[in-house]
Amino acid sequence: MSSDVVLTAALRSNLLSLQNTQRLIDSTQLRLATGLKVNSALDNPQNFFSAQSLNNRAGDLSRLLDGISQSIRTVEEANSGVTALTSLFEQADSIVQSARDVLAASEGEARALGVTDLSDLTDLPTDLANITAGAQFDITTVGDDGLSITETITINAGDTAESLAAQINNAFADNQDGEITAQVTTDGFLDIASVDGRSFRIEDNTAVQATTLAGFQDLGLGDFFADEVDGAGNTVASATIIAGNSITSRGIYEANGDLIEAGDLITGTYQDVDGATVVDGLAANDTIDISVNGGTAVTFTVSATTSFQDLIDTINSDTSINTLVEASFDQQNGQITIEAISGETDNIALTVNAAGASTFNIGFGDESANFDPLGAIGAGNPQSRIYAFSTSISELEDLAVDYNEVRNQIDRIVVDANYRGVNLLNGDDLTTFFNEDRSSSLVTEGVNFTSNGLGLGETNFSSAGVVDATADQVRSALESIRAFGTTLSNDLSIIQTRRDFTESTINTLQAGADDLVVADQNEEGANLLALQTRQQLGVTSLSLAAQSQQSVLALF
Repeated sequence: MSSDVVLTAALRSNLLSLQNTQRLIDSTQLRLATGLKVNSALDNPQNFFSAQSLNNRAGDLSRLLDGISQSIRTVEEANSGVTALTSLFEQADSIVQSARDVLAASEGEARALGVTDLSDLTDLPTDLANITAGAQFDITTVGDDGLSITETITINAGDTAESLAAQINNAFADNQDGEITAQVTTDGFLDIASVDGRSFRIEDNTAVQATTLAGFQDLGLGDFFADEVDGAGNTVASATIIAGNSITSRGIYEANGDLIEAGDLITGTYQDVDGATVVDGLAANDTIDISVNGGTAVTFTVSATTSFQDLIDTINSDTSINTLVEASFDQQNGQITIEAISGETDNIALTVNAAGASTFNIGFGDESANFDPLGAIGAGNPQSRIYAFSTSISELEDLAVDYNEVRNQIDRIVVDANYRGVNLLNGDDLTTFFNEDRSSSLVTEGVNFTSNGLGLGETNFSSAGVVDATADQVRSALESIRAFGTTLSNDLSIIQTRRDFTESTINTLQAGADDLVVADQNEEGANLLALQTRQQLGVTSLSLAAQSQQSVLALF
């Protein structure tokens, strides 16, 4: 076109070179400014998209890393709960052991402890209104051979509490093996006790000179004594002190030598292991009365169809006493047991009323079952026995309250041991993903560590069996908790290892992407310097190429 500027070939060549140099300078400056040698797919499609893929995976793993970190916190919270539960269960186990100690102590001795200060009395028959010189009472217990032994104690003129205690000690030390001991406490109370888990009975000796119920009350022992009726219809002041919180009969056998069963009729004739008749003559309309703490008696009426189990059911079903005592039948040994299950249970009374001569001599009162409470019953004469329990049921109940509170706290810790809605101790599972397509994961299975989930029921420590069962529950639960703690530790180690590996992988991916697109600042700086030098040389060359035209201009 006529308007085009005509440049020489030299000028056009130099100008093109300067334009190329400027483009290179612009590109180098962009690399220096962004730090990238590939800023778009136009720069290097293969490197750009490869780097983008690597960065995308690194981003996905970074988001997974947040989930992995939260999983670690969830497991750590569960582990804190396990630590707290372990401490509580160790405390529960300590309470159970204390209950065992209390129960063992209560089963280790029977004790009749007075409540009257006798220390200032110098002559018991003179100083006490209802004690007469020469008054006697018998103390009966069981010897090491399992046979019943009795010692007669006489309150003589001039006796003090100390001399009376010494007489009891001497009687069982000289003639026996020290089965019964006596002392006067620092408070002046008369204290009569057994050793080695024996029960014992103190009975008014009416054959010589009775001590009487009023006399025992003057000695401070009235809480243990009551007027009972023997098989001949005589009233006898006595106290049967049980070592422990239960009375168990001897093994009862049928005539053919087989142990009785709970369903056997109570009107039958039965023997003990030695062949002596222990049950005989009970007939329809005869009754057995059971009363606790002197309350209204629960009456079991014999009929032609009633069994030993019916007697047990009568005790367990009556609401006036079934919160205080519980009866059971041991099928394996043919024995009946009546157990105090409340701290309010002081004693239980059994009275047999029979129209005709009968026997109900099943051996309640002592573990050996040779400590007979009821013997031959004369026609129309009721016979009764009152058993005072010498046990620390109230202390056991206090321990049971403590145990049950620990049990409640176990449930509360389990409820509180959650993190962001996930509770591994209350049955929730935790899934931790380790890669972007979720093909690699770890499931931490939750458990139910509530008291019910661990099989831990409320308790009352009412018997050795209950204490042992509770101890088994605590040990089993503690083993489960410790095993789960090991599982948590293993899973936590795996998750932490995968976290570290994921962080390393993210770094590797990002470094690989950088290798593809990140510019070398040193190289780009050198390139820029070289290009700037080339640009300066190009400008000089362009100036030289234009000098010939300037020479033409000089002609005008």
